[in-house]
Parts: sequence; structure tokens; C-alpha cells
Amino acid sequence: PIIALPSTAAKGTVSRITPLLKEGAGVVTSRADVHYVVTEFGVAQLFGKNLRQRAEALIRIAHPDFRDELERAAKERKLLP
Repeated sequence: PIIALPSTAAKGTVSRITPLLKEGAGVVTSRADVHYVVTEFGVAQLFGKNLRQRAEALIRIAHPDFRDELERAAKERKLLP
């Protein structure tokens, strides 16, 4: 599957690329099934990638205003060095 979405919501104040799902969030597609995620900042090819590679790819297509925050969250979860 391909997921295409704008990188932000709420008039640019909220990132649509997030480090975690909120408790109780519904999941209809598992991470292993998603091949591509597309935003206006590019395409993240995720199929066959490990968690670190997936995190890096998703951070690259997030809105630039949120990339540092996403990188910090990935480091806290030991996904990035």
C-alpha cells in the first residue's frame, strides 16, 4: 500500500508524521504492509527496511519544522544513534 498525506494538520501546527500512535488509535494497516508514505516533501520507501531505516525515511518527509522533534523522539526510543 501507498499512504499519501499532507505533512501537517491544524494549519501547520501539528505534524502528521508522529513518533507514536496515541493510545486507543485504530490501526488498519500494519507497518510491515506499508510500502510507501508520500508527503509534499518526498516519498519514504519503507518496504523491506528495518526500524532505523524506516524512522530516517519518515523523518526526511516530515515538515522541516518537526524534523528535530521527530529525530529526538527516535533517539529516545533507541531507533537512531
